Amino acid sequence: MIWLLLLIVIFVLIGGAWWGGWPLLAGILGASGVTDKAGALESIARLMRNYDITPAEVEAAFHLPATSRPEPTRRSSGDIAKTLFIYLGAIFILAGISTYIGTFWVSMGSVMRVLVTLGVGYILLIVLLSALYENRYPKLILPLALASVFVMTGGWFVLIHEVFPHGENWRAAVLFVFGVMALHQGALFGKYRLTVLAFTALFFVYGFMQVGLDLLDVPFAYIAIVLGASLFLVATALEDTAHRVLAAPALLIGVCWMNGGLFDRIAMSASADWAGLIIGVCVMFTAYGLQKAGRYSGLTGLGYFVGSIMAYSGLFDLVHNTPVELAYLAITASMLYACVVLQSRALLFTTVIAMLGFIGFYTAKHFANSLGWPVTLVLMGVAFLGVGTIAIKLRRRI
Repeated sequence: MIWLLLLIVIFVLIGGAWWGGWPLLAGILGASGVTDKAGALESIARLMRNYDITPAEVEAAFHLPATSRPEPTRRSSGDIAKTLFIYLGAIFILAGISTYIGTFWVSMGSVMRVLVTLGVGYILLIVLLSALYENRYPKLILPLALASVFVMTGGWFVLIHEVFPHGENWRAAVLFVFGVMALHQGALFGKYRLTVLAFTALFFVYGFMQVGLDLLDVPFAYIAIVLGASLFLVATALEDTAHRVLAAPALLIGVCWMNGGLFDRIAMSASADWAGLIIGVCVMFTAYGLQKAGRYSGLTGLGYFVGSIMAYSGLFDLVHNTPVELAYLAITASMLYACVVLQSRALLFTTVIAMLGFIGFYTAKHFANSLGWPVTLVLMGVAFLGVGTIAIKLRRRI
């Protein structure tokens, strides 16, 4: 049974890498800056794929005279002042409401508590609908949508607490509130097709399913695997819509959710060490798939980073204090070749740290007071540097 589960895990995770849809995180260890012509062409091709730009459009824009290129419109000082006062007014209104609620919450009655939370939330919803209908303040849509969702959600919880003050089934309350809010946001999204409404609808739908399956006593690991996989499919579908900006966050959440469940199942069936090694290797294959597909290239580096950390940690725990302990050094040394081929600085960083950490551990364990071992290491390092230099010269000649 355990081997069947492991095969399923490897198939699903590496299969996700084949489609190129398994981001882990975005940011620090993403793709490095463009430093040569090949990197610039790759960056241009990636932008063309992301924004559905054709070569003909690029050529037309390239040959367009500088005098005929559209210039960015400058906002007048009146528009800036108007926008500024609108934001200030909204901030002061929210600050006043929050201050009033915080000051007089204890002395309020049940009806008043519901009015200042749920009532204000629906007032914000009415304002949002008015702004959507008039289509005059597009920059207010996002803050209004988020504020109305936040206040209405809290208001529904307040209503339930006031009606059932001694109720202790919090999961039932969350299930009801998330179900109501999912209907709210789903109806709004069906009418106006806004990205922020798609985000809030997905949030409440998946929250509702998570709590509902938990109420049915389904184990957390299976809930995470099922919902994470389904969110992965939803994110893949979002890539072909106008809401593609949600694809990367949805993929990230889906991957974290699903990996959490898979890790838990493997750890229970085998061990946490095997779970870390298997998931880590699959994540590195995923990063390779992203790199080959040219999608979400900013996540490739961090995929290598996180996957290699998991794999190296799990591998070390498995070979630690065993007859094959030196296999760790051999594997990390062979990974240097992969670092060069893949041109991944993140993978190179973790590989170097893993090698140095193991050498330090092995030295302290077996050669604590020996002078010959550090000298041998230095000589080996000089030899490797010489071989590398010769290889570079031969490559240039070839």
